[in-house]
Amino acid sequence: QVQLVESGGGLVQGGDSLRLSCAASGRTSSSYTMGWFRQAPGKEREFVAATVWTGGNTYYAYYADSVKGRFAISRDNAKSTVALQMNNLKPEDTAVYYCAARGHSGYRDIERSLAYDYWGQGTQVTVSS
Repeated sequence: QVQLVESGGGLVQGGDSLRLSCAASGRTSSSYTMGWFRQAPGKEREFVAATVWTGGNTYYAYYADSVKGRFAISRDNAKSTVALQMNNLKPEDTAVYYCAARGHSGYRDIERSLAYDYWGQGTQVTVSS
């Protein structure tokens, strides 16, 4: 089992930055694919970003088109944390943000929420216009 706890959400204005953090514990592994999803009221949970192990100490980052160039995902395996740096926030970024992990590596289906095994409780991000 893997436990995930998000932090760092809050209320900001459009154009501001925010950094989310996800602390993992339990049976974690540096090879696990880690992702961030978000869910706005009345909408389905959607993919935001993922970091995928590609061998050795190399990871590749994937982003949804809506956040590409504004958000950056990173991980610190020594601390078992994954971060999401969000810049130039927009009101449409308002949502509950979830950290997710899946118990294996690889690229397949990384944008599908059903492909992830473990989830955090979520942290609210609200961007005012």
